[in-house]
Amino acid sequence: MNETPRVDYQTDPGRYKHWKLSFDGPVATLAANFDENGGLRPGYKLKLNSYDLGVDIELNDAIGRIRFEHPEVRTVVVTSLKDKVFCSGANIFMLGLSSHAWKVNFCKFTNETRNGLEDSSTHSGLKFLAAVNGACAGGGYELALACDEIILVDDRSSAVSLPEVPLLGVLPGTGGLTRVTDKRHVRHDLADIFCTTSEGVRGQKAKDWRLVDEIAKPQVFAQKVRERALELAAGSDRPADGQGVALVPLERTFEADALRYRHVTVEIDRAKRVATFTVKAPRGAQPGDIAGIQAAGASWYPLMMARELEDAILSMRTNELDIGTWLLRTEGELQAVAAMDDTLLAHKDHWLVRETIGLLRRTFSRLDVSSRSLFALIDKGTCFGGTLLELALACDRSYQLALPDDPAGAPKIQVGEVNFGLFPMVTGQSRLERRFYAEAPALAAVRERIGQALDADAAFGIGLVTSNPDDIDWADETRIAIEERVAMSPDALTGMEANLRFNGPENMFTRVFGRLTAWQNWIFQRPNAVGEKGALKVYGKGDKAAFDWSRV
Repeated sequence: MNETPRVDYQTDPGRYKHWKLSFDGPVATLAANFDENGGLRPGYKLKLNSYDLGVDIELNDAIGRIRFEHPEVRTVVVTSLKDKVFCSGANIFMLGLSSHAWKVNFCKFTNETRNGLEDSSTHSGLKFLAAVNGACAGGGYELALACDEIILVDDRSSAVSLPEVPLLGVLPGTGGLTRVTDKRHVRHDLADIFCTTSEGVRGQKAKDWRLVDEIAKPQVFAQKVRERALELAAGSDRPADGQGVALVPLERTFEADALRYRHVTVEIDRAKRVATFTVKAPRGAQPGDIAGIQAAGASWYPLMMARELEDAILSMRTNELDIGTWLLRTEGELQAVAAMDDTLLAHKDHWLVRETIGLLRRTFSRLDVSSRSLFALIDKGTCFGGTLLELALACDRSYQLALPDDPAGAPKIQVGEVNFGLFPMVTGQSRLERRFYAEAPALAAVRERIGQALDADAAFGIGLVTSNPDDIDWADETRIAIEERVAMSPDALTGMEANLRFNGPENMFTRVFGRLTAWQNWIFQRPNAVGEKGALKVYGKGDKAAFDWSRV
């Protein structure tokens, strides 16, 4: 475990240091007022609404609470309570003090949070409006870019900017370059000027260049923001009279070598550098209608399991850097999972079920982009079916135990309708489509087996598992595979896994993560950025960066 204090991704509005959340009918306002002295780690101050991981943990929590606790909200206005400052981006001194691993994990979580805004806009009818009422730089502009629309105050001083290249010798790390081109369609020569001009672009030019959607004079800014927020809300189908679900604190225990929740357990073997995630299937009577789901609230199995799994993934990614291989198991009955899936499909258009499906979709996607080797172990007592089969389909490899002498007791997997698109990857493909390159014959062969409990040989025969060792070979084959994986270079594995996992169509989201992995990671380690005289290290000290002028 790291010597630094454990990062906790759970919080609530009563503990926020940096955001103020307020509600007015269909509009929620998320206002930035970052506490300078509220940094997650010592050694820097969050001046000018600059942020660190702690700020984004609160942002992620706030968006989640709007999704589930306030179904009446249709538009979220993101703005600032500080005079003349919207957000100045990631705190530079925090970045300068942080390890490479911390910077990358910070950027990854921030990316996921911003991508989540667009995910909710696309799938849940929750729209986001950036009311930029002051200077908006770097990651602050990247937050605005993740919103559906941007309104900039036209006060002759407020500007939007991506100053990372000229000031810090790095790149915008949370999708700035990609969204400027792919989303806002800023002409590439204008984008070139914009990204190499530290002072940014303001007023009418910002609108003309497509960097913002609208501008407004200070005296009418608030009115214009309100009018546009209501217009966006009018196009949403979130229910004005919906009954929200309070996201109560998770029941969890952190031990020296384990994380324990009601439905999820993570056990860590430090000597082997392996963690085993076990997700338990629903047990006992489960609600099958909306009234029962509403009554269950945050205890409804798929909602609670998704929250627990998300917390476990985030905690392990940040707090356990040396544990490079995650083994995924399930526990329970396939019939219980199938019944849950029937409920999800039957009520998928209800706002609460839709939001729960969205949380599951984003949580599974966190697995896809985790820089860990993922192996599924399908042995006795497991229940990789439907929604829980997505865990195995997300893995780099899957091993299913064959019991030729005990067919009744052999572990089975089960494909469901949910596996054909209810939980798409960021590519827009289902994991089955990714697995089979969207080839029709292979997908048709799998679809023919929907609802059937497949033993190891049957699953192997249609390509759903990597290997089907029998009980004589199981222990040795899985042990050797895990030991070999753990012995390999984690750097090379991270690059290899990212390439192999995302073999489908490219889109803005895959490019955001791909460019973070390939470009930003490399630049973050170059002396021009983090060397003794690197731009990121000397920023604010009055020294000039010293660059190695050779192009690599």
